[in-house]
Amino acid sequence: MTTKRLRILVLTCSTRPGALGPAVGGWLTDTLAPVVEALGVDLVPLAIGDLDLPFLDEEEHPSTGVHHHEHTRRWSRIVDEADGFVFVTPEYNHGMPATLKNALDCLGPEWAWKPAGFVSYGHTSAGTRAVQHAKQVVTTLRLVPLGSTVAIRIGDAMRDDRFAPEARHAEAAEGLLAELVRVAHALTPMRERERTGSVTGPLPGSYARRLGPDDAAEVTVLQRCCWMEEALVNDTLAIPALHETPDDVRAWLADWDVTGLWRDGRLLGMVRTRRAGDDLHIGRLAVVPDLRGLGVGRWLLSLAESAAEGCRRVVLTTGATSHRNLALYRRQGYVTLSGARDDGAVDLAKAVAVRAGA
Repeated sequence: MTTKRLRILVLTCSTRPGALGPAVGGWLTDTLAPVVEALGVDLVPLAIGDLDLPFLDEEEHPSTGVHHHEHTRRWSRIVDEADGFVFVTPEYNHGMPATLKNALDCLGPEWAWKPAGFVSYGHTSAGTRAVQHAKQVVTTLRLVPLGSTVAIRIGDAMRDDRFAPEARHAEAAEGLLAELVRVAHALTPMRERERTGSVTGPLPGSYARRLGPDDAAEVTVLQRCCWMEEALVNDTLAIPALHETPDDVRAWLADWDVTGLWRDGRLLGMVRTRRAGDDLHIGRLAVVPDLRGLGVGRWLLSLAESAAEGCRRVVLTTGATSHRNLALYRRQGYVTLSGARDDGAVDLAKAVAVRAGA
């Protein structure tokens, strides 16, 4: 359901002067241009020769993610930002080019849990032996190679010195991209768990990360599920969370600090915070109905309160007859600021403890 477009790197691997690789890469991106919008992807063409990567000149092991040279740091950023890869590779002596092997070996965690497709070209074997060689390497880096491939015999694809593959190759390329997109979406939870900034959640296999505008679709569904119960308890449908569109949600996701709890690609809960003067405002604390009573709400509340350093108090709001919520907040030290408001809500606050020596 995510609205984030996938970023797929199309990497031309040959650096030999006059190589066919640029023509193959250009044909691939042109062929796929009509279907990328429907699949929700951005293709990013890049040639290894443009990276200026020397052979393994970093002192630290690639698995550490520590890179001292700017060319490696640049390559690391490019790979880290990608959601999947298509390697356009020739076959040299029954194997992949040394330039591709080096580009793979330069990095470590940046590759993990991303799909890898191959478009190969060559003479007798159409480059397939290079692909088999490469698959042994990419799996060690926790890349996930696709079953679909595009293998092009050079003799069959040249027309008067012009690279012009057959229609079946174009069909194979579209099939490869479609499979790559499906696998990239399926692997998203595994990629996110290892990203900087994600923390282990309170349930087995869960993790929390900051939410942004790209998560508007999941947040909208979560709100509808959770606040319908609030509407029944408080006997009112006049609850903003029930009526917000994905565009409304996208707007406030850009303005608030919002944390979401995930497991296996499902948004289990969320909470948002924002400072206003000496107060930290907490809102939209939500947990999917089937996981209530397992301490998830308390965990999210505690996580939100950790942002209150330097504030005088934490402030939040709930329905005046939302007895489950009121009981949770009062157990955590919140007190009612006043009676029910005209809209049937009640405000609560909690003083922020001052650390010794602060």
